[in-house]
Amino acid sequence: MVPHLITALTGPINELEQRVLESMPAIERWFRLEWMEHTPPFYSSVDLRNAGFKLAPVDTNLFPGGFNNLTPEMLPLAVQAAMAAIEKICPEAKNLLLVPEGHTRNSFYLSNVATLTRIFTQAGLNVRLGTLDESIKEPTALALPDGGQLTIEPLVRKRGRLGLKDFDPCTILLNNDLSAGVPRVLEHLHEQYLLPPLHAGWALRRKSNHFRAYEEVAKKFAKLLGMDPWLINPMFAPVQGLDFSTGQGLDALQTQVDTILNKTRRKYKEYGIQEKPFVVVKPDAGTYGMGIMTVRDAKDLDELSRRTRNKMSVCKDGQLVSEVIVQEGVVTHERVHDAVAEPVVYMMDRYVVGGFYRIHAERGEDENLNAPGASFVPLAFAQSSQLPRPGEKPGASAPNRFYMYGVIARLAMLAASYELEVTDPEAEVYA
Repeated sequence: MVPHLITALTGPINELEQRVLESMPAIERWFRLEWMEHTPPFYSSVDLRNAGFKLAPVDTNLFPGGFNNLTPEMLPLAVQAAMAAIEKICPEAKNLLLVPEGHTRNSFYLSNVATLTRIFTQAGLNVRLGTLDESIKEPTALALPDGGQLTIEPLVRKRGRLGLKDFDPCTILLNNDLSAGVPRVLEHLHEQYLLPPLHAGWALRRKSNHFRAYEEVAKKFAKLLGMDPWLINPMFAPVQGLDFSTGQGLDALQTQVDTILNKTRRKYKEYGIQEKPFVVVKPDAGTYGMGIMTVRDAKDLDELSRRTRNKMSVCKDGQLVSEVIVQEGVVTHERVHDAVAEPVVYMMDRYVVGGFYRIHAERGEDENLNAPGASFVPLAFAQSSQLPRPGEKPGASAPNRFYMYGVIARLAMLAASYELEVTDPEAEVYA
């Protein structure tokens, strides 16, 4: 199923789709050469927005939940990718310790953990779950929506190794984004593979570093295709030293909002786009759709309500927000059953393994859809008959649309690879 775009069938995105399909051999070779130089993140998911005149990633998650939203048809792809990823890191791996978030009452999240467990079990690993929650002192069963259950166990740290009672893993997979900080139990694990690395967690990671890397990747890709990188790249600017509760730093935020809005207006004029530009202000670290606001005029920041200030001042795990990014807003003109929709693409190692549309009937096309009330419709990535079909009219074919989504998502994944290299505290100093 492909949702309908409420924009004309002629326009920059259809031209881009055509160019991407015509350039498929060159694109795949380019990715292949990039992956010879860079290591992909172990797994990732990318939120895309398709405005009809622009297609861009707006968020890249390196600890993706939501694997339960992939269809059963997609799981063989995920198992194969998991095999490839593990083989590259630790070919003799036998035991995998999966460390999830502490959302033990969130049945949707637990279904995601169950799906990950199934994927890695089918990839040939013994998988057990260890929790960072120190209040759990013994193996604890958690009920799943389908009637099954998961067992989480307390972690056991012995010198340089982390495991469970009578379970010594070679690899530790985090499905916990470390928003609340890096627990000491995860530090200095030099004898085991910790995936993703600690500096991929929100305690240390910054979206501004990611989108700086993405800008570099988008320019390289645009040069390959002979196109304007703006068509796939959201402009952004970081702002630090903020305190929403007192108003400190709001003048600097206002300046950057004004700058990005003006740059966007110039681009809209260049392409004859009639939309009203907007920006999205969100924490430079963190996820779960918290602490996000849409701004259409810098002057609006003069009159932020107390409720908005409170909403913007904290993100996941009660972390105070003092750094944000101002990101060029990309409307989503895609609809599923008349509800606003955005594609989310899932990857493991360097492979696209599936995805879904996040839809929200109560949100507008310029609003964040990662909010309570969202639902999910699977993408048809995994149907074997759905390979791209060069030569078809742009916008008419779901496989062609999904191939393009996969390309843009892989660009964001490549940017995450650049980002992790540059921010690695144990790496050589980069020039």
